Amino acid sequence: MAQSSQTIAQALQWASEQLHSTSESAKVDAEALLLHCINKNRSFLYTWPDKTLSSAQQADFEAMVATRQAGRPVAHIIGEREFWSLPFLVNDTTLIPRPDTEILVESALNLPLADDANVLDLGTGTGAIALSLAYERPSWQVTAIDKVPEAVALAKANRDNLKLGQVEILQSDWFSEVTDKRFDLIVSNPPYIDEADNHLSQGDVRFEPHSALTAKDQGYADLFHIAQTAKSYLTSGGYLLLEHGYQQAIKVREKLIELGYQDVATIRDFGSNDRCTLGRLC
Repeated sequence: MAQSSQTIAQALQWASEQLHSTSESAKVDAEALLLHCINKNRSFLYTWPDKTLSSAQQADFEAMVATRQAGRPVAHIIGEREFWSLPFLVNDTTLIPRPDTEILVESALNLPLADDANVLDLGTGTGAIALSLAYERPSWQVTAIDKVPEAVALAKANRDNLKLGQVEILQSDWFSEVTDKRFDLIVSNPPYIDEADNHLSQGDVRFEPHSALTAKDQGYADLFHIAQTAKSYLTSGGYLLLEHGYQQAIKVREKLIELGYQDVATIRDFGSNDRCTLGRLC
């Protein structure tokens, strides 16, 4: 237990020590938790390191550190995660947005799409991909879907918080509730982890729904289903952009080529891992 009346610097040092054995990012975690407690931005921590926490802030901070020590993700503890420099509400009904997925957003924004392009985000979760695209391209007609009612509600809450009311968010099991509308771009970060993957019992993913993480056929089932079905929903010349595991790029490219997609290419994430694959329907 930390001592009472700690300064910001002391609190960060104490928390980093407490989290050292259970987190690979102990210092970053400590900062995120403390910022949530004091409701300040990061620069405040280093501008006012000698400022003393109130007793309530101290108690809240200690409780959060203990929860993080038990393994619960920081994003779940504070209820928020930044993605594409935007704040997204998160909870345990869907995945926490990952920095690597930002390459999917960046890749989509680099495509030669019309100003009024129709875009579909499959399995939107928090809405991070769809809402980031809408934020950057307000004139795009963006539709986001998820089959989990709680995820749909969460995505709508993020849409409202970000004031991106032009984004349509629907409950649908992949394309099941999608009308005969055609899209210039379909993007998706679907479940792609093998159901037998040992990493599912480690780290933050222990607290995330496995239905949003895993897929049958060694993780390829949803990727291949989307690739096949998307052909009926893309415009001529429309693009399909899929996030996948770093070891799945070859098979995903082969599947897209087999299905008749053109200009198939894989894009690496910021860690130089194969992260998403693109194809164009002629």
